[in-house]
Amino acid sequence: MRIRIVDAFTDRPFAGNPAGVLLLDGFPEDDWLQNVAMEVNHAETAFAHRLPEGGEADWALRWFTPVAEVAMCGHATLATAHVLHSTGAHEGPVRFATRSGVLVATPREDGSVTLDFPTAPLTPVEVPDGVARALGAESLTAFDTGPNVGDLLLELADEKTVHALAPDLKALGAYSRRGIIATARAEDSARGYDFVSRCFFPNVGIDEDPVTGSAHTALAPFWSERLGRAELTGLQASRRSGRVRTELRGDRTLLSGRAVTVIEGELIA
Repeated sequence: MRIRIVDAFTDRPFAGNPAGVLLLDGFPEDDWLQNVAMEVNHAETAFAHRLPEGGEADWALRWFTPVAEVAMCGHATLATAHVLHSTGAHEGPVRFATRSGVLVATPREDGSVTLDFPTAPLTPVEVPDGVARALGAESLTAFDTGPNVGDLLLELADEKTVHALAPDLKALGAYSRRGIIATARAEDSARGYDFVSRCFFPNVGIDEDPVTGSAHTALAPFWSERLGRAELTGLQASRRSGRVRTELRGDRTLLSGRAVTVIEGELIA
């Protein structure tokens, strides 16, 4: 079977967030899926198979980190949609049946793909004792992001603080189900983005995720309320970096970006 490595939320190779993508005839045993994801060793590997016509979805989709299956993943969904469209396996909008419900990916004329995801519910919480020491910075506010995302969102003082973070990842894992989203307002929106973030997910085997689509379902409502606009652009300031265009539509959030296939090969295991 063919296996592809796709860089998502970027228009150039070796940037954005890489994901493995496999198109299957059906889902094998979970142990095999997990072993493949461990072998690929990227933040997520996506597995998809076509569903019978006439249903509510076109393809079934699952996502695995090197150590666990996750409930929702933006960049690997974008990568899968890119593979389906670039190979001719699917034309037009594609509906994915997932653990987070039906997610739709729509190709655009400019070459980007727009994902329709559920907006994360944000619940204000007290900044946990000790999280500042683990993260390496004080937080202004803290929010729980609900069951699909499973992160603790922390607002920091400024963009420079986000860029400078060097957290204690082992200690950071105690403060959420999946990990930590650290964010701040952009210093200068003329640079083409409105807010900046970094994401640390030690509980699912990802020290720092390069570009996290699912986190932007929480970042979009957070910053839309503060900036007074439904359409925003976020910069995820990892070493690889990437940008996510967001549009808040009530209980749904649209995430848009590009993707590039960088490796295609044969899986023989």
